[in-house]
Amino acid sequence: MLFFLITCFSFFLLSHSFSIRPLPSWVSEIRLSSSLWFWKELSFFTIYRSIKNSLFGGFWGIPSKMSFTEKTPLLKVENVEVGLEMGLLDLPELVLECILERLPPEGLCSLGGVCSSLRDRCVSDYFWKRHMKEKWGRILGRAAYREWQWHMASRKDSDTLEQGKPNGLMRLLSRFRPLSWIRSRLSNSTPQRSSVPVDSIMSWYLALETGRFWFPAQVYNRESGHVGFMLSCYDAELSYDSHTDTFQARYPPHGRRTVAIENGVSWDRLRAPPVETPPHDLHMSDCLNELHPGDHIEIQWRRNKEFPYGWWYGVVGHLESCDGNESYCRCHNSETVVLEFNQYTPGSRWRRTSINRKDHREEGNEADGFYGGIRKLCRNDEISVWKQLWPAEVLE
Repeated sequence: MLFFLITCFSFFLLSHSFSIRPLPSWVSEIRLSSSLWFWKELSFFTIYRSIKNSLFGGFWGIPSKMSFTEKTPLLKVENVEVGLEMGLLDLPELVLECILERLPPEGLCSLGGVCSSLRDRCVSDYFWKRHMKEKWGRILGRAAYREWQWHMASRKDSDTLEQGKPNGLMRLLSRFRPLSWIRSRLSNSTPQRSSVPVDSIMSWYLALETGRFWFPAQVYNRESGHVGFMLSCYDAELSYDSHTDTFQARYPPHGRRTVAIENGVSWDRLRAPPVETPPHDLHMSDCLNELHPGDHIEIQWRRNKEFPYGWWYGVVGHLESCDGNESYCRCHNSETVVLEFNQYTPGSRWRRTSINRKDHREEGNEADGFYGGIRKLCRNDEISVWKQLWPAEVLE
């Protein structure tokens, strides 16, 4: 009996000591960190959904001082209350960067108006390089970049940002609102100071988007496909119209003609200049010794000495003494290169011409025009564009 009482009493003391002894600290830390991780993850996805719904559901509905904050319920862990408040800027830098990378230009403009910290991030060239390349990269060449550099220098010299003149682009850069919102308010003459660096990619993108910046490029089949310009490509200055998603083109004057203007030029009729030769200068051909029958080429042509050159599509043909048999063809060894423009009917004076392979510069006369430099087309994408522009009927 005594042994039984001693045993029960010992068990009671031992069990009591278990109930009052605290768990090791690492157990509580694991439980707390697990709970914190769960609620942080919940907060992140809640924030992301909030940003997505706000930015893509109507940017103009975001107040200028809106706080992207989600308050989570109070956690009770081991009788300790933990209050969590997670904001967008509290996210890890890599997570925030991933979110900004996935925003369209309108989203970056809108989010940049929330606070100065987000504005500094949203104007970064890192996020705008991709947007510039995706939308404008195909039609912007080195000439356009040089024009933009000159444009920035002239703005800095004239101190345009300090003058407060009613300028739609300046209002755009200072507002950080969606592009559609800004376009509807370009008539507002309230002077604003831009918060976007003048030399940033974002500034260039928005200048192109609003049509305030005219840039050099080339237009296929100019003047709405005028029969006299079929299968040609001419230099022009372009301005974008976001309402129609087309361009306005200004062509250099031809002789005594004034500047020709064409509206409604579509994207598929544009390209960046493949060479840096100005439209009035002769391109120095560097491919004459490589030309074989069947090669695709572009050649400069102009009506007279006062006109600028345009680039015209053609193919290298065979000499009249050659029957076209590849096994016996020696046309590539001849000093004479035959060029064919098969969009014209056989017998047309525009159908064929010949140039000298060794000392070709500019050849022609006032009646048939003047043929200038030649560039060989080696890329299939360039050739396919010309084939897509082929006229439905043979030209006279």
